[in-house]
Amino acid sequence: RSKVFFGPRVPVDNLEAQVIGLEYFKHKQLENPVVISPDAGGVYRARKFQEGLIMRGVDDVGIAMMIKQRSGPNRIAQMDLVGQVKGSDVIIVDDMIDTAGTLTEAAKELRRQGAKRIYAFAVHGLFNGPAIRRIEESPLMEVVITDSISPNEQTRSCSKITQLTIADMIAGAIARIHRKQSLQPLFENGE
Repeated sequence: RSKVFFGPRVPVDNLEAQVIGLEYFKHKQLENPVVISPDAGGVYRARKFQEGLIMRGVDDVGIAMMIKQRSGPNRIAQMDLVGQVKGSDVIIVDDMIDTAGTLTEAAKELRRQGAKRIYAFAVHGLFNGPAIRRIEESPLMEVVITDSISPNEQTRSCSKITQLTIADMIAGAIARIHRKQSLQPLFENGE
């Protein structure tokens, strides 16, 4: 958790919704799970997700990273995997999904590298432009997002998208702040 301050005396807490994804995926019966960062900038996030799964009793969780080379704005020339996924169920972890270009290209490369079931988790599902079509045509089995952004009809009708609520987390944060209690338990236990 990090604290950001607006103005001279207004503290703001970052509510990390990854815990909601962790609670969801711990029940998935994953085989040889590997958490994937879709780019170098997301390795810390993927590592935290990996550690969260281990803390929740998921055994032998690996981590890997995709390296992408761009040929221009919003164009991926090549995507390479750093790590092993052959015979593994994988979870691509990101903060948000916009047009799903990086996500679906990563999923294709993971399938080429022998991944079995390919999942994705992101806190914010924007799903702009060709995102839904890309997801539907991709090897992704399921894309899990939170309801931090209200979905449009096209998003709601996509059978590959599962939306989890953050309402309980926000309610818990409000209650804890009102009682002047720490927010830390929200991120440790999934309260």
